[in-house]
Amino acid sequence: MSSDLAQKIRLIRETETSGRAEFSELVGVPKKTLIGIEQTGRVPKGDLLASICQQWPKYTLWLMTGQVNEAAGQVSPEIERTRDRLKPTGTDTGSRGE
Repeated sequence: MSSDLAQKIRLIRETETSGRAEFSELVGVPKKTLIGIEQTGRVPKGDLLASICQQWPKYTLWLMTGQVNEAAGQVSPEIERTRDRLKPTGTDTGSRGE
């Protein structure tokens, strides 16, 4: 279970921030603590999980249960990455072959 949480935290960090330093600052945990969680699968404390859920509420259900409910705005980092890839770039003309 702990390695599952560590992997989920890493996925959120990679999706939402530029790196460990930014993530650590946003959630109020030392970077060294975050490294320990991600690399060793150490069980994160409840206050870290609460802070992640406050910072990114859209991941709360997925972080705690592994489930998503898109209708309720509860997604996973994979869903967010897919949404980002599918966003219009501003260079789309809307016409084909014209």
